[in-house]
Amino acid sequence: MNRTRHARRWLIILPPLLFLLIFFLVPFFYTLKISFAESVIRIPPFTDIFTRTADHRLHLTLDLNNFRRLFTEEVYGLAYLFSLRTAFFSTLTCLLLGYPIAYAMSRAPRATQKVLLLAIILPFWTSFLLRVYALEAVIQNDGILNMLLLRLGLISHPLVIMHTNLAIYIGIVYSYLPYMVLPLFATLQKLDPALLEAASDLGSPPWRAFLDITLPLSLPGIIAGSMLVFIPAVGEFVIPSLLGGPGNLMIGRVLWDEFFTNHDWPVASAVAIAFVVLLVGPIAIYQYFSARHLES
Repeated sequence: MNRTRHARRWLIILPPLLFLLIFFLVPFFYTLKISFAESVIRIPPFTDIFTRTADHRLHLTLDLNNFRRLFTEEVYGLAYLFSLRTAFFSTLTCLLLGYPIAYAMSRAPRATQKVLLLAIILPFWTSFLLRVYALEAVIQNDGILNMLLLRLGLISHPLVIMHTNLAIYIGIVYSYLPYMVLPLFATLQKLDPALLEAASDLGSPPWRAFLDITLPLSLPGIIAGSMLVFIPAVGEFVIPSLLGGPGNLMIGRVLWDEFFTNHDWPVASAVAIAFVVLLVGPIAIYQYFSARHLES
């Protein structure tokens, strides 16, 4: 009986394990291998780190200069810092906007919840690239937003939003806000209303009940939504390329330039490995709080 249960568990676990092995671990270790190679003019444009000597022994040659460049050349540090800063403030903005939306949805009647959920999910039915292009048509100098503000007399000349940091923040918040709202809604919907009623009966004002009950119990949804926004926002490439200016250098753009413009695969691989290591921390925090929530 125990063997049968063990076999069934492995049948369930095996497909995602194989998926991770094929599409994550294998490419990760291949990229790690390239990051220790040297750039050369050939196809593929890097040296082999494993070579055979005259006596048929396998020789390993590791070049650490690629990782050393990440700490010595200013452009990589600035790209990482700008990416982290952009992702952090974008995530914070999504949280400040998404929490009231999710809270209102969780308190709405069932029929209204379905309509609101459809409105949140509806953007996913459209291509991500098309949505970014549509946003570009809204915020550019002669776009819909400036035309509306000019006709209302709120501004005397068009606002310069395109190719600025503000455009990147608007694009990320616009694109990733549903990823914040949905986990928060799922968490807030499960809260027992009797807890708030009990707090009210004991004389607690609504704001105090929110801080003492609703906010702590919604922490798993806050963490899940923040991770879902922060992690892809750090490596965002499309939004900064289309909406940002040449000075808005995020790590996704650095990877693109190193791979396809400079054809320096070893440096690009080192940048990618450092980027993955950088994201391990937030993912580990998310897993820790998720495990604690399941245990409770």
